[in-house]
This record gives sequence, structure tokens and C-alpha cells, in this order.
Amino acid sequence: MVDRIARIAFLAMPLVMAPVLCEQVWAQEPAAAAELRIVGGTSSPLIVTPPDFKKMPRTILKVVNPHNKKTEVYEGVALEELFRRAGVPQGDQLRGPAMATYVVAEAGDGYRVVFSLAELDSGVVDAEVLVADTMDGGPLGANEGPFRLVAPHEKRPARWVRMLKSITVVRLPN
Repeated sequence: MVDRIARIAFLAMPLVMAPVLCEQVWAQEPAAAAELRIVGGTSSPLIVTPPDFKKMPRTILKVVNPHNKKTEVYEGVALEELFRRAGVPQGDQLRGPAMATYVVAEAGDGYRVVFSLAELDSGVVDAEVLVADTMDGGPLGANEGPFRLVAPHEKRPARWVRMLKSITVVRLPN
């Protein structure tokens, strides 16, 4: 009987150990390079890595998370600063046909949201949108970062994009 149990345990070991072994192999594979791309209707498409991001002008926002009703402190770079570096129309340039421009923010898991360019411009609406890389003094977790779009003027955080990987600027044709 003991011999039979030992044989069953020996045969079952690969099934039990497979997830552990696979997890170890996956952990050793190099992670995809973390970066944020701002592309599309820009004069100079921008690719930002976390080290580049840390060198940019920093902004801190205190917001109340509508889900858990707790105050969170995000730090990162104002979306307008990223748009300025990418050559996206802002301020006085945002008029006429440029008012029909929108942006698509996409997460690493495929989640996408749309904003009109005008609603992201502080010259048009009284709002500050942040691309954050820290929350409450620490880096964003794997399911949140490395970048997160935070739009505190919204009543629901449905367009707060975690794991932000790209922002595509789309200009509608005349």
C-alpha cells in the first residue's frame, strides 16, 4: 500500500510542480520594456521610459478615490507637459479644425478610453490631468503601472487608465 502511494505521488509530482516551475521560468524572462507612447496627430511622437519620466517636471495631485472614498496622493507629469513635448496642439493652437481632435488612451490589458483634446486642455476646461507613476509615495503596483492616467475632475474614475501604455492623438479630417 505504501509503495502504491509513493508511486502515485511520484507520478503526480510533475503536475503539482509544473505551475511552480513555469512561474520560475516566467519570472526569469525579461519583462517588456515599460514605456509610454504618444503618437498619431503629433508633430514629434514621444516615447517615454520610467527613467525619462522621472526627469520631467513633477506634479502632485490629491484626489478622493470614488470607489473606496479614501484620499490618494498621485505624483507624475501633467498630461499637458507630455502633449507639449509631443507637439500636440494646446492653448491658442487649439481652435478651428483642431477642436475636432480626440485622444485614445490605451492600457496594457487592452482597455481604451476616449477624451476630446479640448477637455484635456486647461485653457478650455478647469481640469488637471496627470500621468502618474507613484501613489502615496511609492511606485504603482504591477496591476496599476508603471503609468496611470488620473482625471480627478471626473465624477467616476472610468477613464482613469491603469497600466497606461499609449495615447494616440486623432485629428478628424475637414
